[in-house]
Amino acid sequence: MSTLLSSYKPNKLALFTAMTASVAILSGCQSLKTGNTPNQPTGIIQGQNTEQPKKLESFNIIGKIGVTTAASDTTGAQSGSAFYAWGQQNDRFAIELIGALGIGKTNIEYNGQSATLVSEKTGTLTATDPETLLKKATGWQAPISQMPYWISGRSAPSDSTPQLDAQNRLISSVNGEWQASFSYKGNDKLPNKISAVQAQGNKVVMTVNHQK
Repeated sequence: MSTLLSSYKPNKLALFTAMTASVAILSGCQSLKTGNTPNQPTGIIQGQNTEQPKKLESFNIIGKIGVTTAASDTTGAQSGSAFYAWGQQNDRFAIELIGALGIGKTNIEYNGQSATLVSEKTGTLTATDPETLLKKATGWQAPISQMPYWISGRSAPSDSTPQLDAQNRLISSVNGEWQASFSYKGNDKLPNKISAVQAQGNKVVMTVNHQK
């Protein structure tokens, strides 16, 4: 089981300026298949990024996530936000959320086969995937399983119609009902902002600060 250790210090703007993260994860992660590598013409193109690694990359990131849930028959559209720290190693990850829609500090862990969510309000919840846990605990819908690929600047294996820019960076992709778009700072290879929307009104906007 992975662990994520973090500390948060307030500032005037975001009340969130510092995080230290370490992820200790058991070995034996399985490889993931990737598509064939296309040629790289100039302009916006369709296809997978070149030189796709077989395994998910390891990373530590921090940032803020904003979520809008679609209106229902009984309630209007709801929105909320949280600061997060995310540690990833291959197909396993640990996420810590601060300010998650009234349920307090929340930790989500995925070991490649099952997911666990822990918060003071909900206690410990388990499921086969993190999306189910997040929706059950908070009402949020988010494409968490695809995010590790998107954070690494790659389309997920189950994505369709990925588009790349002239620098071979992923700028948009579709996964089921989710339409994702990606923003970059200057010539950075990794996205600093990911937006994912569904036609019925669900939306996720995630800022990404990659930690070295």
